[in-house]
Amino acid sequence: MANKNRWLIALSAIAIHLSIGASYAYSVYTNPIHDTIGWSTGQITLAFTIMMGLAGFAAAFFGPFVEKQGPRRSAMFAAVLFGIGQAGSGLAVAIDSHILFLLMYGFASGLGLGIGYISPVSTLVKWFPDRRGLATGMAVLGFGTGALITAPVAEILMNTVGVSSTFYILGVAYFIVIILGASYIAPPPEGWMPAKMKRDIASGEKVIKKDLAQMTAKQAVKSRRFWMLWTMMLINTTAGIMIISVASPMAQEVVGLSAAAAATMVGIMGIFNGGGRLGWAALSDYVGRPAIFITFFALQLVAFISFPNITSVLLFQALIFIVVSCYGGGFSNLPAFIGDLFGTKNLGAIHGYLLTTWSLGGIIGPSVVTQIYSSTGSYMPVFYLFMALMAAALVIALLLQLDIKRQEKQASLDEEMIA
Repeated sequence: MANKNRWLIALSAIAIHLSIGASYAYSVYTNPIHDTIGWSTGQITLAFTIMMGLAGFAAAFFGPFVEKQGPRRSAMFAAVLFGIGQAGSGLAVAIDSHILFLLMYGFASGLGLGIGYISPVSTLVKWFPDRRGLATGMAVLGFGTGALITAPVAEILMNTVGVSSTFYILGVAYFIVIILGASYIAPPPEGWMPAKMKRDIASGEKVIKKDLAQMTAKQAVKSRRFWMLWTMMLINTTAGIMIISVASPMAQEVVGLSAAAAATMVGIMGIFNGGGRLGWAALSDYVGRPAIFITFFALQLVAFISFPNITSVLLFQALIFIVVSCYGGGFSNLPAFIGDLFGTKNLGAIHGYLLTTWSLGGIIGPSVVTQIYSSTGSYMPVFYLFMALMAAALVIALLLQLDIKRQEKQASLDEEMIA
């Protein structure tokens, strides 16, 4: 497998993530489905809720399967599930079956999404021991930007061939692209590293930073570092999805942004979501994952402290963009951070368990902001709540960094004693 090109491996992972990331374009189907067969908005969005809620738990449940079967088989399995789910949604619309639509778009696509998300990631980390953050950032950038490609394509297709045929065409297209990506992906030989990295190590220019430990998924879940990282991810994800879910009405109410300007802001948020995934991940290769997460929570703490008192439209939007970039950056840094803390041998399974925060954040974020706003008629209590959560997350991130440094110092002392 060493003769494979690792950049083509990365491109294959991006192809897989671009396809499953198309799920974020779901809102373009809402009105056409309603106009075609008359389902209510609630009925239509329920399928998306099921899919997103299921994706994180599917990643956790199938994490050991991905590690055992390898990235190629796992991604192919995801291609079948996701492709059938999308194409089957077209059949559900054609025969006016809401239950079939929930089964296809909600359950089948949700399972395919969860498995497809984690399938290439652990392999990428192993192919890029010198640039873990950049590697996972590229793949997750693909996931974040998949909707940017799918949304206009789906819009054109629905206007041309109708809703059902659009689902058929896109389902087949996703299946083919994921299969093509899966066909090239394979893990490198044990201990593989690029030639330049070998030369740098031999010349003394580079020192390999060992992973903190090599743990199985069961061992990792029993460690305090896992639960510290899990809590950090849950808070980061909940905040990001909360902001994404109400950004437009929140901006209109808090700083008086017009509906058109708010719509433009939402579009720019997508750029920061995707850009944050690559930018923060690439930066983490130089400053370390603990420092990146500390930065996430420090920036977001400042943002949520500032939100209640802001009158400047530009400053409010800038802080929104920062929160969204941290949301995307959390996902891209997570796999590399897992490798740093627990090793790469069982990264897929551990990654799956940590992605339960994705599902939980998707449920908690929108529901909390909706309930608070419904009860108080204001977004201010939401800002205060997340201010407290960010402060707690910042403390956890600092404690985790101290714990890592303590462990590294102990490992260094142990090596000196052995020597």
